[in-house]
Amino acid sequence: MKISIERAALLKAVAQAQSVVERRNTIPILANVLIEAEEAQVSFRATDLDVEVVDRAPAMVERAGATTVSAVLLHEIVRKLPDGSMVELVDDSRSGRLQVTAGRSSFALATLPKEDFPVMATSEYAANFSAPAKALRRLFDKSKFAISTEETRYYLNGVYLHVSDAEDGRVLRCVATDGHRLARVDSELPSGAEAMPGVIVPRKTVGELRKLLEDDDMQIAVSVSETKIRFATPDITLTSKVIDGTFPDYTRVIPSGNTKRLEVDAGDFAKAVDRVATVSSERSRAVKLVLEEDKLVLSVNAPDSGAAEEELIVAYADERLEIGFNAKYLLEIANQVDRENAVFLFNSSGDPTLMREGNDTSAVYVVMPMRV
Repeated sequence: MKISIERAALLKAVAQAQSVVERRNTIPILANVLIEAEEAQVSFRATDLDVEVVDRAPAMVERAGATTVSAVLLHEIVRKLPDGSMVELVDDSRSGRLQVTAGRSSFALATLPKEDFPVMATSEYAANFSAPAKALRRLFDKSKFAISTEETRYYLNGVYLHVSDAEDGRVLRCVATDGHRLARVDSELPSGAEAMPGVIVPRKTVGELRKLLEDDDMQIAVSVSETKIRFATPDITLTSKVIDGTFPDYTRVIPSGNTKRLEVDAGDFAKAVDRVATVSSERSRAVKLVLEEDKLVLSVNAPDSGAAEEELIVAYADERLEIGFNAKYLLEIANQVDRENAVFLFNSSGDPTLMREGNDTSAVYVVMPMRV
């Protein structure tokens, strides 16, 4: 194999690949990226056996071929090369080295046989459809904060992507919860997605997917089966196993009878929560909300470090209510609001609280209260 490629194109492709590679590996080949060159294109493939990414870039291919080399090491080298340089990659099968040359810099990197590299088996996909990058980004960005980090409840360690019924018809929906808070976000159902099986997309895949969704104008090809999900752009293909488990019936925890309505500027609310939480102990970070007519008082009382209080002018016309929340959860939910106003719907101090953006029900959030 002998190719020449622009440093910028190489860096972008290798960066995407090396982020999938697990740093601590018992299988040496999994630390490597598979480089395959043919015609006028080179592809970089990396996997951790659960997620696989293939990034393609244009290149001048003098001699087609394939090899594997340390993904992290190659990325570090390319990152430090001068902007605008042309990089030459030459696989020397006799020495078992990949020669990397740019200007006056040259490196010889150890390789492993391409035959040892595990390629994820192709799957028969039950549904194939295309969705705008902007819509997919909104679905995953607004729900991923609620993914559970508790390994014992592995079925909550991802975002549940499925087709559901909503007020305006069928929608593509993402749901995530950790038992303390829940995010449910809807988007228009793309043509071809109607028969899609519901799948739990793992946390790592959601993070890698974000890199594919930067361009608002791009359409993403999505393929879903019971065991795998694939997202593809013209340059990048991300394939992932899905979590083998059943997502709980989240509809039971979304309150429908909450009538006490608070409307508040989301930005002001988030800043006020952040300020008063400064004095609270990191462990609980409980913030008390006292609601009275058109007034909200946020307070924290931390015996070890002190107390804080802040008052906000809000729209509230119901009876007085005292309720406590974890400050971190309140901040994360308030930060999902794209418009000015957040609407909170309460029932009592012991019941789950619902939050949405104004009257928009396409994104709703639930947070459990704390005793304060």
